[in-house]
Amino acid sequence: MKDSLIPENQNKENIIELASRYVCPGRVETFKMLGSVPVMGRREGNYFWDIDGRKLFDVHINGGTYNLGHRNLEIIDAITEALGYYDIGNHHFVSVARTNLAEKIIKLTPGNMHYTIFTPGGAEAVDITIRTARKFTGRRKIVAFKEAYHGHGGLGLGAGGYADMAHFFLSDHPEVEFVLIPFNDIEAMRNALKNGDVAAVLSEMIPATSGFVMPSEGYFSEVKKLCGEHGSLFIADEVQTGLGRTGKLWACQGYNVEPDMLVIGKGLSGGIYPIAAAILTEEVGAWLKEEGWGYSSTFGGSELGCVVALKVFEILERPGVLENVNAMSEFVAKGLADIQESHPFFTEVRQNGLVIGLRFDNPHGGMMMAACCYESGLWAFPAGFERSVLQFKLNILVDQKACEEALLLLEKAIELCEDKFLKGNS
Repeated sequence: MKDSLIPENQNKENIIELASRYVCPGRVETFKMLGSVPVMGRREGNYFWDIDGRKLFDVHINGGTYNLGHRNLEIIDAITEALGYYDIGNHHFVSVARTNLAEKIIKLTPGNMHYTIFTPGGAEAVDITIRTARKFTGRRKIVAFKEAYHGHGGLGLGAGGYADMAHFFLSDHPEVEFVLIPFNDIEAMRNALKNGDVAAVLSEMIPATSGFVMPSEGYFSEVKKLCGEHGSLFIADEVQTGLGRTGKLWACQGYNVEPDMLVIGKGLSGGIYPIAAAILTEEVGAWLKEEGWGYSSTFGGSELGCVVALKVFEILERPGVLENVNAMSEFVAKGLADIQESHPFFTEVRQNGLVIGLRFDNPHGGMMMAACCYESGLWAFPAGFERSVLQFKLNILVDQKACEEALLLLEKAIELCEDKFLKGNS
């Protein structure tokens, strides 16, 4: 059935051609390399449908954007009601919705958080934390991980692992500003901080674009300790790991770290309205009293987005929601282990809650699997920095039946991949 919002004179091929011509030519070519160029049509819960009619179980969920599933009806009801009263609002004014959301966030974040600065997206929130660290410490240098990703915008592009992208846009910075070190290497961190000239360590709690490499036990506690010893701040980027995805509200809680600043986004939107935030301790955010317009964004903290985010937190706080994440995590872990036993091509599971990366025995295994997942009815995407890894991310409201379906589709994709790419090559 043709989607009702698609003009009658357009079909999938026509839309792809127009996108290639006017919007994202390089991206279209990348999808073609993966074997499919999906065009999202109808969407609901665990699924979206390509406009050619193919139903896809979504285990990419756009980095956690669809943390509550596609078109969550409670979120839609909340924004529909809000449209009867609110609009975007005026970012210069005090706002009921914005203030209520900020108070909720501060109550739910670890440590001594005090201020919330709202932005349209995660990359801009990362920029704010970097600026804040430099203002607070009087230093310029930021230490980040080679394997990490902090958005394609502004300072985050230079501070994350996309060094080649930063160079492409002449946005790379000299070593005096950004130092990239290996993740999980505590000696490299110790050496980076020892001179006392680092403003902050910017850390994805689990580097997503590298295929969810898991921190070693005690790693982040030691990093935070080193930050304290050398006068550097610790910034936790929880854009992809926050809001219950690890079975705790924030991944840093599971790693026993209280950050000086915390970045949230993606799932805060409920998958419906863009909103992100940088959260600061009172001491670190003192500049907000000195310069009230030190950061200003027309769309940061849109009142409609704040209503949505408040509903997101209401859902997350309900009894049983985080317990469900932990129960489904255990169920999926067992299912993945069973699949692994039958398929030597499937070599590693990296998992914390429903944050999961699957590694395959080929340098391009994640890309190969992405193509076969599409054929099997599963939408998954390879890790950008580690193409042997497939990202496998379920939303936090999945039940056991949905997990069973996702695992069946995954195993079918592995079998397709073995037939298509591996037979005759062993």
